[in-house]
Amino acid sequence: MKKLIEQILKFGVVGVVCFGIDFVITLAVAALLRGAGMETKPAALIGAFWGFTISVIVNYILSMKFVFVRREDMDRKREFVIFVILSLIGLGLNELIIKLAIDVAYEGVAWIRDNLSAGLVTAGAKIVATGIVMVYNFITRKIFLEEKNTATEDSHE
Repeated sequence: MKKLIEQILKFGVVGVVCFGIDFVITLAVAALLRGAGMETKPAALIGAFWGFTISVIVNYILSMKFVFVRREDMDRKREFVIFVILSLIGLGLNELIIKLAIDVAYEGVAWIRDNLSAGLVTAGAKIVATGIVMVYNFITRKIFLEEKNTATEDSHE
């Protein structure tokens, strides 16, 4: 159990670093696109795509170095492909949550649109999406990418 808690804490640190990268890039790209005349929803979704994509690359490097025990029976190319596929599913969840927040909350509720900026709504949607995708990422990476013997070692402590 101690190893699992330590692993979750390491995952959290990697997650905070990658969230920072993702968050800053998401907001910066969305702001640049809105400044160039793009509407809020496509600007937010494009920003989220780029933030997420860059953070996935950094996350892979840090996660496989510091968080998860690599499977000996899996070559690195396959490991990266699985990591990317799992991350793309996470990206889909991320984009869906942000799209719903913009469509339902920002565009659908006049009070919110009149009192909150597009940037604040995008930031709030990104925070919610990140929390949900973080749980999904830990569980799926643990199932599909980590050496199975580590679970056995944890149960013997």
